[in-house]
Amino acid sequence: MQGMIGHHAQAIEMTALLYTRTNRADMKLLAERIDVSQADEIKMMKQWLEARGLEIPSEHAHHMGGPLMPGMLTAEQMTKLAAAKGDEFDRLFLEAMIFHHEGALTMVAKLIATPGAAQGGEIYDFASHVDTDQKMEISRMTALLKTIKGRTEGQP
Repeated sequence: MQGMIGHHAQAIEMTALLYTRTNRADMKLLAERIDVSQADEIKMMKQWLEARGLEIPSEHAHHMGGPLMPGMLTAEQMTKLAAAKGDEFDRLFLEAMIFHHEGALTMVAKLIATPGAAQGGEIYDFASHVDTDQKMEISRMTALLKTIKGRTEGQP
């Protein structure tokens, strides 16, 4: 839970870039969906940690350095994303967010595979929700990415 807060926070940072760098309504709808789901999950994770008297990390702890969690973008990758606009931004964003979501799936799989870690119904339900939600969004983003690559490569 502690690591996933920073992971979700980076996804929100990525979507914040989208609103000023794309002209596509479908990309903006995707960003809104990611924003809402990630913010709701951050709130739930903080409440879960607080109820157990555990440390609640800053949502910006991932900026402090150290090893990156699976799917996290480096500062350089975030800078490259922030510098792009239009179709180039859309392509980079979708590739990065797919990578980011795949990292969350890796973290969930590790949690579920750890003996005793996801035995509580609440944690298992949360992990299952993240798994399902991230897979669904990856599917949507993959379809959008094909459309954008087709436009940039001159395909109909």
